Amino acid sequence: MVVEVQGNLEKALKVLKKKMQLDGLQRELKHRRFYEKPSVKRRRKMQDAERRRRKAKRRRR
Repeated sequence: MVVEVQGNLEKALKVLKKKMQLDGLQRELKHRRFYEKPSVKRRRKMQDAERRRRKAKRRRR
């Protein structure tokens, strides 16, 4: 991921954070910060998948 700095460092940081958020990188780093039991990881992944399915269903209507 590349963000070019053209004078304003604060703006470049804001752009970088936005790109990381859209890419899902911040959420991934948050989950990898501590050990997650396999059962908890499986439950979280199932919940994420269900959330994506509901969101896709809302968009189709």
